[in-house]
Amino acid sequence: MVSSEKFSLPKFLYSSSMPSKSPIISSPEEGIKMYSPAFYAACTIGGSLCTGPTHTSVTPLDVVKCNMQIDPAKYKGISSGFGIIVKEQGIKGLFRGWAPTLLGYSAQGACKYGFYEFFKKYYSDLVGPEYAAKYKTFVYLAGSASAESIAAAALCPMEAVKVRVQTQPGFAKGLADGLPKLVKSEGVHGLYKGIVPLWGRQIPYTMMKFASFETIVELLYKHAIPTPKEQCSNTFQLGVSFAGGYLAGIFCSVISHPADNLVSFLNNSKGATVGDAVKKLGLWGLCTRGLPLRIVMIGTLTGAQWGLYDAFKVSVGLPTSGGITPAPAATDLAIA
Repeated sequence: MVSSEKFSLPKFLYSSSMPSKSPIISSPEEGIKMYSPAFYAACTIGGSLCTGPTHTSVTPLDVVKCNMQIDPAKYKGISSGFGIIVKEQGIKGLFRGWAPTLLGYSAQGACKYGFYEFFKKYYSDLVGPEYAAKYKTFVYLAGSASAESIAAAALCPMEAVKVRVQTQPGFAKGLADGLPKLVKSEGVHGLYKGIVPLWGRQIPYTMMKFASFETIVELLYKHAIPTPKEQCSNTFQLGVSFAGGYLAGIFCSVISHPADNLVSFLNNSKGATVGDAVKKLGLWGLCTRGLPLRIVMIGTLTGAQWGLYDAFKVSVGLPTSGGITPAPAATDLAIA
């Protein structure tokens, strides 16, 4: 067993100097009851609020990334990619697709976080407390995979419009004209033609995002922070959520990047195939094209999302995510 003292953080970072009556993390009994309908509703709202705005805020990075994936001959690097887009389209070109990004990822975040909490509880009850505690990583993986299968379907139509708007400047100005134009040219099924590669990108991504976050946060409180989680201040706990989320985001970026390239390529034009993508990018390019930019983008996004999500949970009287949370009362365990 690794000694926790070896990795302990300085006490002033996590110990609160607030008076004893200052709020730490509210127990479920003081606010929303854990695993009640209100709990799942709060997680759904928090997921939407933390995911849509954060993805929208990095639209310029997303525009450059998608164009690097679609046309590697023209967009050879990150800095040159920014320069080409600004030169050809102006500053506004870096913000193309912000509306479908906001709507699509708000819907995706709502489903992802809300259903993750639901399925995590469901699978824990299914196997029983003993096995859920022993094989908790599998519970995290199963819960996040189930949640993302729904969340990706909610995202898919807006992702199709976003990629087309961002990579084909003459296609449409934005969501208002891009959505009807895409439906008219390819039918409603055109909005979902990228669903399989999107599942291929999003499900492994979310499995890594939630399982690694839960594990990282638990390890931090177990080995680096000698004070129990519930005795740490709100600010410190939210900082741990951001740090755990950022590290989880790096892992997510690497594991889901090949599928991300495929999603961008297939949504760029009618009739594009996986074979076309492999032929144009190559296997190595499929795994690495735009990866450094995506690591920065996703790491920042994921860290910010967990920080915002937990800030919202704290604001409604729920504990932060990961690590040891207050045990729910027996009457609160029913699944909504």
